[in-house]
Amino acid sequence: MPHRTSRRTLLTATAATAAAAATGGFAATPALASAHTTNASTDSRLRRIIAGMSLEEKVGQLFVMRVYGHSATEPDQVDIDENLKEIGVRTAAELIAKYHVGGIIYFTWARNTRDPHQIADLSNGLQHAALAERSRVPLIVSTDQEHGIVCRLGAPATLLPGAMALGAGASRSDTRRAAWIAGAELAAVGINQNYAPDADVNVNPANPVIGVRSFGSDPDAVADLVAAQVKGYQGAGIAATAKHFPGHGDTNVDSHTGLPVINHTRAQWEELDAPPFRAAVRARIDSIMTAHIVVPALDPSGDPATLSRPILTGILREELGYDGVVVTDSLAMQGVRTKYGDDRVPVLALRAGADQLLNPPNLSVAWNAVLKAVRDGELTEARIDESILRILRLKSGLGLFRDPFVTHGGVDRTVGSRAHLAAADRIAERTTTLLDNPGSLLPLSRRTHRSLLVVGADPASPSGTTGPPTTVLAKAFGELGFSAQALSTGTAPKQAKIDEAVAAARGRDAVIVATYNVTATSSQRTLVTALVATGVPVITVAIRNPYDVAHLTGAGVAASLAAYSWIDVELRAAARVIAGRAEPEGTLPVPVQRADDPTQVLYPVGHGLSY
Repeated sequence: MPHRTSRRTLLTATAATAAAAATGGFAATPALASAHTTNASTDSRLRRIIAGMSLEEKVGQLFVMRVYGHSATEPDQVDIDENLKEIGVRTAAELIAKYHVGGIIYFTWARNTRDPHQIADLSNGLQHAALAERSRVPLIVSTDQEHGIVCRLGAPATLLPGAMALGAGASRSDTRRAAWIAGAELAAVGINQNYAPDADVNVNPANPVIGVRSFGSDPDAVADLVAAQVKGYQGAGIAATAKHFPGHGDTNVDSHTGLPVINHTRAQWEELDAPPFRAAVRARIDSIMTAHIVVPALDPSGDPATLSRPILTGILREELGYDGVVVTDSLAMQGVRTKYGDDRVPVLALRAGADQLLNPPNLSVAWNAVLKAVRDGELTEARIDESILRILRLKSGLGLFRDPFVTHGGVDRTVGSRAHLAAADRIAERTTTLLDNPGSLLPLSRRTHRSLLVVGADPASPSGTTGPPTTVLAKAFGELGFSAQALSTGTAPKQAKIDEAVAAARGRDAVIVATYNVTATSSQRTLVTALVATGVPVITVAIRNPYDVAHLTGAGVAASLAAYSWIDVELRAAARVIAGRAEPEGTLPVPVQRADDPTQVLYPVGHGLSY
C-alpha cells in the first residue's frame, strides 16, 4: 500500500468535504463533468499509447472480467481453485498478465468485498499488476452498487435507499446526494466505475428483474432522477453507468435466464423508454450499459440490443449523439447467449458498437475470438482502436493515469462516515410510504401498543452485511422504547410456521409483518389472514416491490407501508415512521393495480398518506 495520498483520495476526503459543506451535503459537479470528454492534446497522448500496444494488449483492454479472491496476489485456496477452473489462472495478477484486461468487476459472491480496507488493498494490488504491464495502462475497477436491493460493498460502508425508494421521495437533491455519498465511498476504496443508475422505466409490475431497481413508472420523473444521480456519482469522481439501454422496464422475462422481447412500438419507445437515456446523455454520462433484450420496433432481426448495430450505433450513437463508453451487460447472462455461441457474442457486440465486454463466461474463448476476428479482417484494428480510445479517455478523465492508488487514510475519512450515515437515515425517512391506515392506528403509541411481534420474510442481505430484516425491525422498535420479538417466517411459510406466529401473536399489542412480493396464492397472504384473525392489529411493511398491498386488500390489515428494500437503513426508517418518530413523506412512484382486476388502479402514482 503506497504511503502517499492519491489525487482521488484527496478529492473524496478533502476537497469534496469542503464542497459538501457549501452545497448542502454533496460536492458540486466539477468542471470535468464527463470523464470521456478530452482535449486534442490528451487524445494525441492516448493515441500514442494505443499505437504502442500489441494487438493482444488492445484486445485485452476491451474486457472487464470477474476474478475470485480478496487479494490480487494472495487469494485463499478456494479462490485459486475457482480461478483455475473458470479462467485458467491462479490470481488476479496472473489474469492481468495473461489477458491484459482493461477492467475488473467486483462481486460479493467472488469474495472481492470483505471490508473497505481489504477492498482498497485489492484495488491497489490490481493497479500495481496493471502498471507492471508493458503498456502501463491502469485498470477500470467496477461494480454494481445501485443501493437498495443491489449492493456489493456492505457495512461499514454507508448503505442507501435504492432507486424506487428515491423515486418515492421524489427529491432530486436527495437523489443526487445519495449518489455523491455512494460515489465518494466507492472512490475511496479504488472502485472507479459504478453500474448505476438504473434508467429503466418500470411500467410492468410483473417485471422479475428490474422492479424496485427503477426510479418508477413515469418517464419524465425517472429522467430527472437519473440525471441527478449522474451528477452525484460523477461529481464524486467516479464514472456513472445508465442501464439497461434501450430500456428493460416492460418485460416479464429475466434476461439472466432468458431472452426478453419488448413489443413497444417506436413511438412508445420514444415516449416511455428513451427519456431517461436522453437525460443521461445530456448530463454527459461516462458510460451506458446495454440490455440483452429484443425490441423488434428498433431492430427486426431478432438480435438482442447488446448485439444490434441499429440500436447501439444507429440509435444510441447517431440519434442520441452519445460518444462515451458503451459497456455490455454481463456476457455470461443467458439472454445474450440464446442465439449465438460464446465465441461469436463478443465479436458481434463490438461490431454493434460496444466498447467494453463485461464478464464473458469463458474469457479464453471470448478473448481469442476477438483476436481472430481482427486477424481475419472481420473486425478492423481501426474499429478496435475507436473503443480503446473511448476507454482510455475515461481512464484519463478519472485521473487514473496520474495516480490510480488509494490509501487507508482515505478509507477511514470517507467510508461509513458519521455524516454519510446520518444523511442516509434522513433520506430513507423521506422515502417510506404509508399506503393505508384505515383506523388511524399509526403512528403507533408505545403507551397503548408497546408489546410487538415482528414476523415475515428474511431475504439474504444484498451485500452480505445487513439483516436479517425481522431482527433489524425488532431491534429498531426496541431502541424506540417498544418491546419487540422477532420471528422469521420466510417468503413461503408452511402451516407449522404460521401456527407458531399465531401463537406468538396472542397477548401482543400489534404485529408487524415484513412482506416480500406477495402473490394471490402466496402463503404470506395466508399468514397475514391468520394473524388478523387473532384480533391483534396487523401492520404490513412491503420490503421489496410495493405491489404487495394489492393482494392484502380485504384481509383486515390495520395499516400498510412500502419500504422498497430490506437493507437496514430503510427498515429502521420504516420503524421510525410506524412509531411516529418520522413523518411518512414518501409517495408511490408506480401505480398499484387491483389484484382481482389489473386494469383498475388501486393506488395511483403519487399516493401516500401522512399523519
